[in-house]
Amino acid sequence: MVGGFEKLFLVGCGTCATECKTGGEDEVKAFKSKLENYGKKITGYIVVESVCDQRLTRLDLKRNIVNVEGADAILVLACGTATQTVAELSGKITIPACNTQFIGTIERIGRYHERCRACGDCVLYETGGICPIARCGKSLLNGPCGGQAKGKCEVGGWKNDCAWILIYNRLRDEGRLDLYRKYRPPKDYSQMTSAREVVFR
Repeated sequence: MVGGFEKLFLVGCGTCATECKTGGEDEVKAFKSKLENYGKKITGYIVVESVCDQRLTRLDLKRNIVNVEGADAILVLACGTATQTVAELSGKITIPACNTQFIGTIERIGRYHERCRACGDCVLYETGGICPIARCGKSLLNGPCGGQAKGKCEVGGWKNDCAWILIYNRLRDEGRLDLYRKYRPPKDYSQMTSAREVVFR
């Protein structure tokens, strides 16, 4: 994607991309060196505290306006939301350097777990805080399938815990097994709308 551009400005993120070691200060500097080795001119770089916060990104881009304007394109070492934020605020051609995989949690650097698919119809209260959409290999809403054995899921070769066994154990420990027995109708995926604007008044 950077092939047709000689001068690039780099943007990293101080939150998720830093935690995941895909776009923090160290990664941006390493990417800068790599690009320079390929003959690219780097006009500058910033690591915004949180790129998805337009206020912070707008301010950091303004502070570096000469370097931003001097670039043919901006390379963003962060998620898809960050790339879109930079594109919107800068008006420049913007290139993603990362492929956003999921919304997750960090166990340790290099080990991440998907925990949410942003489905817009949350059932976490009823499932003991364990998401069956993200954590069940088949996204089932009403208990385990026949493909679980000894608490493990057949999807992925029996290495992952069955989400519904985890849910059962959590609800049992909380004294709320009545919620385990509750029937949940098929998920209304229309709640996963796109191009939304959310305004809190």
